[in-house]
Amino acid sequence: MSHHISKALMEVEVKLRLPDAAAHGQVTTLLAPFHLGTHRQENLFFDGSKSELSARRAALRLRFSDRSPLCAVTLKAKAVLVDGVSRVEEDEEEMDPAVGRACAAEPEKMMAAEESRVLRRVREEFGVLGFVGMGGFGNVRDVYDWKGLKLEVDETKYEFGTCYEIECESADPDGAKEKLEEFLKENGVRYSYSQVSKFATFRAGKLP
Repeated sequence: MSHHISKALMEVEVKLRLPDAAAHGQVTTLLAPFHLGTHRQENLFFDGSKSELSARRAALRLRFSDRSPLCAVTLKAKAVLVDGVSRVEEDEEEMDPAVGRACAAEPEKMMAAEESRVLRRVREEFGVLGFVGMGGFGNVRDVYDWKGLKLEVDETKYEFGTCYEIECESADPDGAKEKLEEFLKENGVRYSYSQVSKFATFRAGKLP
């Protein structure tokens, strides 16, 4: 039985790229007093067998984590990333990890996963007649509660290298970005606005 997390929301996040492991270490050290937990995530992506999702700027992700939710299925669409602020339509729900693992191993099982509202939506709205796995990447996410903001500091491991990033979901992205930039500058941490999403980096096959 899948459990509803969120439906068809516009996810708005600040995304700041850290240039290297040293900058990542600086940030995690500075934020250590505000640390809530560490999530080890595995992200796997899927398309329709005839590229029905990618043709419409959409992506289907299965995420496995060592913390709740242990497995979530997410449809992301129409992502836009400008000046370090990402806006993407997102529809997500929790999934039984055993069902998720079965679907990851044999993507065609997604066609029969009736308990998943998101997969049903993908089949119906995008006319998907079969699913194919695209591969994926691992991510270590440290979560912090800092000055009223929930910060996620990511170390993302692709086959071709590692990326470091700070993400902050906020209804006031410009205010959150200003607060974050001030913090990084004050502490001499090098950063830049993220230019591409993790999924786009994965698809490109090279670090941005």
